[in-house]
Amino acid sequence: MVIVSNQSKANFTPSCGGFTFKQFFVAHDRCAMKVGTDGVLLGAWAPLAQAQRVLDIGSGSGLIALMLAQRSAAEVMIDAVELDEAAAEQARDNVQKSPWPQRIKVYAQDIYYYAEHHAAQYDLIVSNPPYFEPAVACRDQARHNARCTETLTHATLLKCAEQLINEQGVFCVVLPYNIGTAFEIQAHQCGWNTATKLNVSDRVDTPLHRVLLALTRWPMLPQQQALAIKLADGSYTEDFRRLITEFYLFY
Repeated sequence: MVIVSNQSKANFTPSCGGFTFKQFFVAHDRCAMKVGTDGVLLGAWAPLAQAQRVLDIGSGSGLIALMLAQRSAAEVMIDAVELDEAAAEQARDNVQKSPWPQRIKVYAQDIYYYAEHHAAQYDLIVSNPPYFEPAVACRDQARHNARCTETLTHATLLKCAEQLINEQGVFCVVLPYNIGTAFEIQAHQCGWNTATKLNVSDRVDTPLHRVLLALTRWPMLPQQQALAIKLADGSYTEDFRRLITEFYLFY
């Protein structure tokens, strides 16, 4: 879902196939999934307190990794794993042109393989994962892999995150609301606990359409949050403006 509101069109650079943020540019012409609201929400919202090592699963263009680098201290190191070779190469290019090339490392690997070699290393793991069932048609294989759960099921994602996270770590995802609700139940069945849940609606008067989850391996009282992206007239809400003000131009 690419951001196309009037206020954010100035960030989008069609001729360059990318999106301009305040401190970096994300090219995405070689990526199946483009810069969109879901990734921006997760990159701006994921809790970074105490995190020294961060992992982005299914990094795509590197958007979320770059946002987390901007938000975090200079000593925080970020790894990004992306299955698609072309997307991983573009993420590397975006990282090299950013202010944080020494802090982000991109791996063109299958997360199953990666998890076997990097157990219990991360304080924060983030993912904007596939969520369509494989029967949903996609126009090419790269887009199919990015959008559908055939190459990365939610059960596998939860298992890999369990292998990769340390005892006090936090695992964050963004998903469509109904799918996210089912994912949360599945996570609880696998021993995860909800720390924070952000319910997102497009407008103040429309149904919930996205959910962001922060999960931990230890029990805690979950916090519920709500966010409407726009007002009824189509302008951004103050809550959304506060969340993205360090990233979008003209905020």
